[in-house]
Amino acid sequence: MNTISKDLEIDVGGFVASRRRFLKTMACGSLLTLGGTGIANAALRPFPAHKTLSLLHVHTGDKLKLTYFEQGDYLQDALHEISYLMRDYHTDDVHPIDPELLDQLYDLTMVLGLRKPFHIHSGYRSPRTNARLRKMYRGVAKHSLHMKGKAIDIHLDGFDTRKIRKAALAMRRGGVGYYARADFVHLDTGAFRSWTG
Repeated sequence: MNTISKDLEIDVGGFVASRRRFLKTMACGSLLTLGGTGIANAALRPFPAHKTLSLLHVHTGDKLKLTYFEQGDYLQDALHEISYLMRDYHTDDVHPIDPELLDQLYDLTMVLGLRKPFHIHSGYRSPRTNARLRKMYRGVAKHSLHMKGKAIDIHLDGFDTRKIRKAALAMRRGGVGYYARADFVHLDTGAFRSWTG
């Protein structure tokens, strides 16, 4: 039965393994090559039964620490709370945040061994806010993924932002922008690419 199904089982010549474990093992080789053994070892850990994030929005002061994923499912109430915290603080518009973006943050906490909350500079941005910021700052994209709830700008107090960037680049998931002067890293769930601002 040489099949790959969405139910996460692969049976090739009598060998059965989870699709997820197979993909993770493949990704681990890439991480080892790009980021060293610490990042690769983090990739080898088993999938967690739950995922928890600690977040603090630098502009509103809102903070939370909550489990957003448990026993194979995203928790809708937790996703709503995170979307509210990551709202456009200029307009109070709320937009659903991509769970894949949350998974990137969670994976960063595992790779870097973090216990501190991510400090959020920008989560969701309404089109109106994005247009206004484009007039004020050079590096704001016209079709920013912030407007789709698929991007976040972060830093960690007392933690070298370059290390966050390096770990995010090694994961090779989405966009990774490094803004040294403003001391934050941009992450998004678009195609893998990197830049400095």
